[in-house]
Amino acid sequence: MEKVNHPSLQEHPDHELYKKYFPKGGASIFTFDIRGGQEEAWKFIDNLKLFSLLANVADVKSLVIHPASTTHSQLTDEELLDQGIKRNTIRLSIGTEHIDDIIADLENGFSAIK
Repeated sequence: MEKVNHPSLQEHPDHELYKKYFPKGGASIFTFDIRGGQEEAWKFIDNLKLFSLLANVADVKSLVIHPASTTHSQLTDEELLDQGIKRNTIRLSIGTEHIDDIIADLENGFSAIK
């Protein structure tokens, strides 16, 4: 991974708001930039079995999406960057499946791009 984007991280621009509104932690939606480019992002997503490829967020089921080619596909590369999205950005929404299953699925996705 190149970068993880979640408001619980101190370097996130909304970290103080996160601490205010989630004093005990929370928020299961985050993005990360995978090493490589769009092809590696797609390969990672294609190798997930538990995660569903959907644009919903905060579902009970774990979800994955590639924003640059789906929810934000109408934007230029410059507009994507203004939104903090690159061609290698992946968004995850973690559901209520057993954590061991979630971790195993993510490891499977990462192993496909090594």
